[in-house]
Amino acid sequence: MENTMNLERKILNMKRIDSHVHLNDERFDVDREEVLQRIQEEMDFVVNIGYDLESSQISLDYARKYPFIYATVGLHPAEEEEYTEELEKIFERMAKEEKVLAIGEIGLDYHWMVKSKEEQQEIFRKQLALAERLGKPVVIHTREAMEDTVKILKEFPTIKGILHCYPGSVETAKQMIDRFYLGIGGVLTFKNAKKLVEVVKEIPLEHLILETDCPYMAPTPYRGQRNEPIYTKEVAMKIAELKGISYEEVVEVTNQNTRKAYGML
Repeated sequence: MENTMNLERKILNMKRIDSHVHLNDERFDVDREEVLQRIQEEMDFVVNIGYDLESSQISLDYARKYPFIYATVGLHPAEEEEYTEELEKIFERMAKEEKVLAIGEIGLDYHWMVKSKEEQQEIFRKQLALAERLGKPVVIHTREAMEDTVKILKEFPTIKGILHCYPGSVETAKQMIDRFYLGIGGVLTFKNAKKLVEVVKEIPLEHLILETDCPYMAPTPYRGQRNEPIYTKEVAMKIAELKGISYEEVVEVTNQNTRKAYGML
């Protein structure tokens, strides 16, 4: 009984990193301060992800205000906002701030198709070029577009970063892990997550990072509820189970991976 209590205490005391959050979402409006308090208590830090100009500015504001929040800036492929030269200049200026870690989330989304494939690809290339110019990593969003995502990323061989909410196969993962870490979130705990389970089993822990994408995709047993950064615990425990290793090892290694992915080490 005492050993069980000590283990639970040790798990609680291990501070995790959530590599991908959206704390500016309206679903946090009612209790954002309480959520931030839980982050401060349980997490090492979180990275608030920009997906358009407004969210990028809010992410930067959070990063300036809270020592446990970092930011990214960029235009998501499913946003209606136009990618103009003026917007790129603003992103470039923002990205030069110390706590802005990456350009993202950027990429391709062939599910919502807010913009045509051609326009998405053009914007993706422009933001990759921006990251390349700034020497920043990228946070990649890819939905129903893995083949084109990989093809375009190969055009930028010096770019590194994170494949957020990794949706691909083991074979594709093996092609990408020399430059990209795989973001693993609550989907891993879902009963129908067979493909992602295989990825986590086959790909070494040194290439995986924890994320929530909160408030979306809460892990079991919170599925259907609002997600939040402290639920990375469930994801880490599932990775430990699948790999037959300790929870502590998962947290230690994924924390280090996240720092590497964001150029902090």
